[in-house]
Amino acid sequence: MTAAPEHGPDQQTATRPAQSRRALFAGSVGNFIEWYEFGVYGYFATIIAARFFTPEGGSEIEGLVKTYASFALAFFFRPVGAALFGRLGDRIGRRPVLIMVVLLMTGATTLIGALPTYATAGALAPWLLTFLRVLQGLSAGGEFGGAVSVMTEFAPPGKRGLYGSWQSFTVALGLLGGAGAAALLATLLTAEELNSWGWRLPFLLTLPLGLGALWLRLRLDETPAFREEGSAERPPAREVTRAIALGAGRIMGWAAAGYTFLVVLPSYLQSSLNATFQQALVATVLANLGFAVTIVPAGWLSDRVGRRPVMLTGALSVTVLALPLLNLLQDTGTSNTVKGVAVFVAGAVVGLMAGPGPAMLSELFPTNVRYTGLGLAYALSNAVFSGCAGLVITETIERTGSVDIPGYYAAVTCAVSALALLMPRRDRYGQRS
Repeated sequence: MTAAPEHGPDQQTATRPAQSRRALFAGSVGNFIEWYEFGVYGYFATIIAARFFTPEGGSEIEGLVKTYASFALAFFFRPVGAALFGRLGDRIGRRPVLIMVVLLMTGATTLIGALPTYATAGALAPWLLTFLRVLQGLSAGGEFGGAVSVMTEFAPPGKRGLYGSWQSFTVALGLLGGAGAAALLATLLTAEELNSWGWRLPFLLTLPLGLGALWLRLRLDETPAFREEGSAERPPAREVTRAIALGAGRIMGWAAAGYTFLVVLPSYLQSSLNATFQQALVATVLANLGFAVTIVPAGWLSDRVGRRPVMLTGALSVTVLALPLLNLLQDTGTSNTVKGVAVFVAGAVVGLMAGPGPAMLSELFPTNVRYTGLGLAYALSNAVFSGCAGLVITETIERTGSVDIPGYYAAVTCAVSALALLMPRRDRYGQRS
């Protein structure tokens, strides 16, 4: 098997190991905060629904649907953020834009923890929450393209897949951090305390995390690739658009299955399978552990055999296994051990797509449009297939009564991703991806 080229003609000059490590930490820390917060929001979805979207007399499912609508709205502002911050990042550099992004993300997330609820502010409360979610969406849209550009452009020769995989690995760490915070609070606090004020603490914790991320990014150098090629002639818009569409198609399964198994799972288990809050969190932690275990090895392997074979294995695995794994969770006769293995495997196969994914996207674009191009591909795919996952799954289950909807959703999107991964592409830079 011929390995996919890891370095196009835009590859950076050699960088010092210290620079590469600094870029790895500075690029990944903002992503950790982003996904920590999105995980916390998903894990506390039922509580947030009750506090912000369900006035007295409203139904629980109605509040949950509105909560996921706010969740989806933030995702639909990601492409806007990707275009806005990506254009800046491709013109003035990765470093200053990543500093702006982390400041916006930290401020918006911290303020969520201080918001008045519906009981205090009335109809203003959900609007304030939605506004902060929009700001988060903008910052998240600008985060991915810059972080992956920095990681892959500073990566040592032959290690783009490995370095890019750390972006996805911090997704797992962020979701695990959010799940851990939620589980710890659920253990230490009573249900009344958790619903009253305890849910605020994970959001407020973002402030010190964000300040640490800011410090790391202030010490970050601009990438050699941008310094050398950032002012080069840009490729035709049609070519960039095709690359964005192909990239979005290749990762739609990662986006959909990832959010289905890693974020939506707690609310699904509680609302559809009558699991307790603690049981749902344990299942989510196991899924995220499986996800985390395979990401970096998958990125490392993609440097040796190519991005597409590894990602294709993950996409086809989800297509085949999604429904059987979900059926195991639904079966009351299945032991807790078997259910734990099922959710672990679900997360692990998603990790096969997430590990090589960032490097694959990076290699679709030359340096001077990379921040914008890969950011838009990722943001568009996530806006449609991640941001809408909770809303689509919850609403469809309510309308059809079928608890198999999450399995179908993950399987179909991964099947489409597999088709996109089978489409070869040779761009004008002679790079086959």
